[in-house]
Amino acid sequence: MAVRINFNEAAAKTHTALIQNERLMNKSLLRLSTGYRILSAADDSAGLFIADMLGTVAAALDQGNANIQTGISALQIAETNAGQIYTKLQEIYIRAQRAANDINDPNARNALQSEINNFIDAIQKIATDTEYNGIKLLDGTFSSKYIHYGARRNQRVTISISSLKATDLGAYTATGTGQSTSVTASTTDAFSAWIDDQSNYWIAAGEYLQVNGIAVQGDSSKIVDASVIANNINNNDTLVAQGIEATATNTSTADTAFDKIGEITIKGSATDSSATVNLVLNFYVGSDTTVDFSLTSTNVTVSGTNTSTGSLFNDIDDLISEINTAASKAGVEITATESDDGKLILTTTNGETIGIEAKLNVTVSNTASITAVINLDQLIEGASSVTYSNTNLTSSATRYAHAVKVGDLTIGGIDNFTVSNNGLDALSGIDSVNRQSLYSIDVTSNTGAELAIMIATKALQKVDTIRADIGATMNNLQAIYDAQKSAYDNTKEAESVIRNTDYAKEMSEFTSYQIRMQSTIAMLAQANTLPQLVLQLMR
Repeated sequence: MAVRINFNEAAAKTHTALIQNERLMNKSLLRLSTGYRILSAADDSAGLFIADMLGTVAAALDQGNANIQTGISALQIAETNAGQIYTKLQEIYIRAQRAANDINDPNARNALQSEINNFIDAIQKIATDTEYNGIKLLDGTFSSKYIHYGARRNQRVTISISSLKATDLGAYTATGTGQSTSVTASTTDAFSAWIDDQSNYWIAAGEYLQVNGIAVQGDSSKIVDASVIANNINNNDTLVAQGIEATATNTSTADTAFDKIGEITIKGSATDSSATVNLVLNFYVGSDTTVDFSLTSTNVTVSGTNTSTGSLFNDIDDLISEINTAASKAGVEITATESDDGKLILTTTNGETIGIEAKLNVTVSNTASITAVINLDQLIEGASSVTYSNTNLTSSATRYAHAVKVGDLTIGGIDNFTVSNNGLDALSGIDSVNRQSLYSIDVTSNTGAELAIMIATKALQKVDTIRADIGATMNNLQAIYDAQKSAYDNTKEAESVIRNTDYAKEMSEFTSYQIRMQSTIAMLAQANTLPQLVLQLMR
């Protein structure tokens, strides 16, 4: 081999190996010291890019979960205070129910109204003042708000909370006032034929009452009945899902204080002139033309050549007792009572239509002129007295008088709705839908208290709906939070696999580098002694 002293090739190459081993050992030492496998882009350029993107996503997921927690905190405040409003509405509902009881004098109802006003004021303040860091939550301005939860753009949940202010809580209502009608003296048809001629009170083909486009009027060839309409509304799944319900009531107070239902006057032209009469009262409750129960007076006979008068159904207490007894036996839900001023009151339990047919049976002997009066105005609200005059009536005859009173229908909804009517004008005003806020509650009368119950009911339903929406949104956000927490953990793990040091592997490599360094240094020392061989040649 060639031996030179100016250049030690073995030492130079060994020194190069030493530098390389030192660099690798120092990098391994730095990896062990920092915990990072990638110390610079030169270490793993593709790995650095992937790890950085994974790190960005993980950080974004973490911030998204922080956003979720902020949103949940705000929604918890909103839901808690909405619960307070619900509690106040319950108190209003209870007091309206109490005020609807007629065993309350005006002072008691005024006291209840005062309490209700205080609750309404509290609701208004709670809804106006509830906030999160200055952001109002329950006054209606918290609408279309975004909670950005995800690591990417447009990954967000939209939140809207409707106003829970007292000015915005309540019900949309449509009230149809049941109308009354009675027969004229010239009508002689029985009830079924008569009611068929009353176009506003009889459902003919093509006539309808629709709520939000859904027909609710009942069958054709039936009497208009608020109870049937209310049942159709309350049993319609679509309308119920829209927060719409209906109630029907029918209380008929006769226009005239009770005296006697029927009276007959005869003036005969012969000594044996006479007339025998009785009166049958047929009651129709509901939409059918089938008699539900009947009351029959005793026979009354009048006679003589002079004017003679007889009366039918003379005592209101007896009439009330007979109506209630007959209705109970027939299973018909109608009751009769007397007002303080002596008027007959008829009430149906569910707001069914009340129809009455007064059937006068007259038998006249010999030549006589008679006048028969049927005081329908003493039987049912809105009816008129009917008079029959017949000259030289010498045979048996039947004369009719009819009256019908439709109940009142109230439709209530959480949100606005539409009512369209064609041909059912017996429910006057049913087409008009009005907004009734909590401030419109007035329980100083029974009618107002009953309406207040509906207003409070719809307000309760709206608050409950909003609370349910808030709760569902919180559950949704919590589910997203849990999913993103798992995604964050997995993303950080994926980043860690690329970016961080595997200590078991790196320690093994570091040990290898240490051994190689020691070996290299030892060999460098040997290489440095090679030039000394020249001295051996020079001896």
